Amino acid sequence: MSVDDREDTATYRVVVNEEEMYSIWPADRENPLGWRYAGKTGKKDECLAYIQEAWTDMRPLSLRKKMEEAQKNS
Repeated sequence: MSVDDREDTATYRVVVNEEEMYSIWPADRENPLGWRYAGKTGKKDECLAYIQEAWTDMRPLSLRKKMEEAQKNS
């Protein structure tokens, strides 16, 4: 049995950074520096489904702000 064949039974939490980019992180570990809890904990597939619903604009926040500013000034 390879590592890929084993069921992932770990619990994860969804984390988000200041650029509003999402990731999953093991729930039993401290959040990585610069990331905060986004409100969802569960199995990997549940967390990834949450991210798919919540992260609707893949552009970093700083880029979205620059694009909005450019649009206002045009």
